[in-house]
Amino acid sequence: MNGLDWDFSNWNNTDSEYNESAFLDDGVYSAESCTEEAGGMQLFQKVFLPLVYGLVFVLGAVGNGVMVTVLLRHKGSLRITEIYLVHLGLADLLLLSTFPFVVAKELAGWVFGVFLCKLLNLLAYLNLLCSSLLLACISFDRYLAIVHAIPSLHNRRPRTVHLTCALLWLLCLGLSAPEAVFATVTNHPDSGQPQCSHSGVDSSDWTLLSRSLMHLLGFFLPLAVMGYCYAAVVLTLCRSQRSLEKQGAIRLALVVTAVFSLCWLPHNLAVLLDTLVLLGPLAHLRCSSALKRTLVVSESIGYMHSCLNPILYAFVGVRFRKELYQLLGKWGVCRECLPARRSSRASYSEGLTTTTNTKVM
Repeated sequence: MNGLDWDFSNWNNTDSEYNESAFLDDGVYSAESCTEEAGGMQLFQKVFLPLVYGLVFVLGAVGNGVMVTVLLRHKGSLRITEIYLVHLGLADLLLLSTFPFVVAKELAGWVFGVFLCKLLNLLAYLNLLCSSLLLACISFDRYLAIVHAIPSLHNRRPRTVHLTCALLWLLCLGLSAPEAVFATVTNHPDSGQPQCSHSGVDSSDWTLLSRSLMHLLGFFLPLAVMGYCYAAVVLTLCRSQRSLEKQGAIRLALVVTAVFSLCWLPHNLAVLLDTLVLLGPLAHLRCSSALKRTLVVSESIGYMHSCLNPILYAFVGVRFRKELYQLLGKWGVCRECLPARRSSRASYSEGLTTTTNTKVM
């Protein structure tokens, strides 16, 4: 990048006007020329973020909680994709557990101390990375099962899948560790109130690196894997003779890829634009309130994906719905569901092989 006139030396962390974590307040509109915009932006965030994050937290916690509970009722007979879904649900739940702190931060400032500042930033980054890569793993598993019709291949055994997920968690934890290292509590230069922000000599370098990693591993790589795998799945199903199952599976493959793109593409483009602002080529947009609002709104749209995962990957499955009805009947929520669904438990294991080569999810 030596041939570019991007001045990294002037990009210090206090000039960063946006950060990937909703906990960080790294000098948003700290320049004097941005004072008016800063007031309007802070008011916008105090109203918008608590409403959206509160709603996403409730919907996502219920959806992912139900999905994980239903799947874990029969841990010994889970399909390969369902093992990935358990890990995906746990990743989304951990991410959602940080949202109440975001709401509290917007309403009352950062009052949780250094430890939670570090921990919550670590969890947010870790689970965003992990959930995106797990979605790529699910699409690759469907690719193996449908395109190559190899439901019992060695690398699709449960033990191998659990090991893959464990290694994935460790990889994402290692990549997220600097978030905890650089996050700390400092006093706001203007108000003097405590804020959770990046600090340290190399924190600006890490900010650039973390954005690059999130672009690559959190969006573009999973999207490329999903696009290729589901395209191959669609082509394979188009050549099959099962028209009814084929139509549903193709539709679901397209919806899954489209929803992931629509949820996260706007935010990745907005962050890329903001990085160009910080590096210099688009420095004239530094005080743009439109860009800042776009960053906040697009990030919220991306987080909504955690609410949609259970619907896209679990609730659409007939077998999952049968187990859900049975669970609701057991809890007394839907008593009329229980008698009609009592046989589902006996046939639970039988469903493991009957849909492997015909369903995308």
